[in-house]
Amino acid sequence: MTGTPQSTPARPASGAEGGEQIEVRVLLHSDDITTRDTVRAAVGRRPAKDVRVTSWRECATQAAVVEAVEAGGLDVLVLDGEAAKLGGMGLCRQLKGEIYECPPVIILTGRPQDGWLATWSMADAVVPHPLDPIALAETVARVAREQAGR
Repeated sequence: MTGTPQSTPARPASGAEGGEQIEVRVLLHSDDITTRDTVRAAVGRRPAKDVRVTSWRECATQAAVVEAVEAGGLDVLVLDGEAAKLGGMGLCRQLKGEIYECPPVIILTGRPQDGWLATWSMADAVVPHPLDPIALAETVARVAREQAGR
């Protein structure tokens, strides 16, 4: 178990319109490149007017996710609950139990009925398949705002 803080809150920054922008660094986990492409396309660089994704870190394996989260510098994690071997729900539970101040986690579930499993995993939010681009972008923006304390 890591004893030092691993995430820093999403950072407010001045926007072009003079309003506060929340800048977030997102880790995206799925063993399926099509799922990763779908998520990135749905969320884009600006999931909301006040939220901007400054970087994406893609991981296809559990080990890569754990290493990236332990290294820090991430604001939101999006984990595929349908990933092979250890899905996003088991991985989320592991991260929440082992990483001090683990960033908030959004789980992509296989179907809406799997929401209760995401609760068990200690996920901060859930988006079911088939992925709705608007719902996914709104969820990333909401979680980023919560992380930034807004």
